[in-house]
Amino acid sequence: MGRYLSQDILDFTVQNNVICNYANVVLFSETVEKGQINDSVYSQSLLIAVSLQKQLMPGTLEFAIHILVEERMDMSVFDTRYQNDDTGRRAYDPKLLLKVVLLAYSRGLISSRQIERACGENVTFMAMSCNQRPDHSTIATFVSSMIDQIKPLFRDVLLVCEQEDLLGGTFFAVDGCKMPSNASKELGGTFSELQKRKEKIEQKIKVVVEDHIKQDTKENTSKEQALANREKQIERLHQQAEKIEKWLAENEKKIGSNGKELRSNITDNDSTKMYTSHGTVQGYNSQAMVDSKHQVIVHGEALGRGPDNENLTPVVDGAKENLQGIGKSPDCLEDKILTADSSYHSIPNLNKCTEEKLDAYIPDNRSRNRDKRFSSRVGYRPRSKKFTFADYKHDRENDQFICPNGKRLKRLGIPKNNKGKLLKLILFFEYLCSNPRAYFRGLLIILDREVNMKRHIPFYLLIVIILFFSGCATDY
Repeated sequence: MGRYLSQDILDFTVQNNVICNYANVVLFSETVEKGQINDSVYSQSLLIAVSLQKQLMPGTLEFAIHILVEERMDMSVFDTRYQNDDTGRRAYDPKLLLKVVLLAYSRGLISSRQIERACGENVTFMAMSCNQRPDHSTIATFVSSMIDQIKPLFRDVLLVCEQEDLLGGTFFAVDGCKMPSNASKELGGTFSELQKRKEKIEQKIKVVVEDHIKQDTKENTSKEQALANREKQIERLHQQAEKIEKWLAENEKKIGSNGKELRSNITDNDSTKMYTSHGTVQGYNSQAMVDSKHQVIVHGEALGRGPDNENLTPVVDGAKENLQGIGKSPDCLEDKILTADSSYHSIPNLNKCTEEKLDAYIPDNRSRNRDKRFSSRVGYRPRSKKFTFADYKHDRENDQFICPNGKRLKRLGIPKNNKGKLLKLILFFEYLCSNPRAYFRGLLIILDREVNMKRHIPFYLLIVIILFFSGCATDY
């Protein structure tokens, strides 16, 4: 996990195959006579001198985090949290905790227990924490209480980027990523759905209690374990019902912009149920607005709304507030370019761009269907078109039909005589179109003469059903 020893330490500790001992020096140059294998001594004691400062080498991410927190960030925002001047145990330096958390997040460590383990095993984290090894509960408490300090610290970093000329300020892009939260999808729904769930649990409790009473009447010692399990099950059901009842009494309905009730969640009511390419998740729609010069994020926010049709307004407002916080003018976004994908194309988002006088480029959902450049790209296929009977031409001389692609349909059926009335039934045909990937499969039913509808209603309904599901669809 990470880098454990720098080259300076290796040069110091391993020279001429010698490692320092507390009292003596153990030489490893001696080898076993058979096989010429180095001798391995596990009972030895090692004294390795580690310079914590040399572990933070310039040009690395940990060095940048260390310098930013130590020299460029205003850490006075944490002063009000510590009131142990006269009494109480000495607290961990918030600079130290912030460095460790930022480095851990950059390496994908989001669990406080993982961060605690890294501070005891990884030399880089040891250097960041000055080898103090904070407990996981301390790290978790620090992270959960940073709500009011996040914005000032983020603006300090943004100000450093501005001073280093990393912000262009003329071209921005907005996009989102749907991320799951630590919430249960099963404990979500509207208030009426949650009330029904509570009633179902109460009904289940009654059934389990009745079964429990029946088991009690039987004098069978082998049933003692089953009865004990039933009691635990009844207790768990009671707890679930009480949890739902308490939550419904303490919370209010979530109403959307259209006036309809939104789904709530007992575990995390700020999250929402979203549909992603990986299935349905209960989580947040993380939004980011990025400056194009060096891809610096000027604002990031996690929203509890799945669709992006109303997410542009809070993102633009947050970015504008952050840019003003580092000294930009109130009209810093005026006439600036903003790009976003088609999911942001909505009336509220477009109105926000007009209000801020942004030069926005947001395509609508059908822009690719109108753009001829996408028709020849690999992986893109327009939606299949359903042809009607009028789209086919009939060659009376050869008694054949010609499809819109110019192909003649091959007959797989033969004309049949139904009580003097000719009924031509052409079932399935399949052929290779001009596009080698596209196969045409359809169903045509041709009635040369009218059929008595009253006597052939079942047959006619079958024809309609087959035509409805086949649709004479093509993929070209």
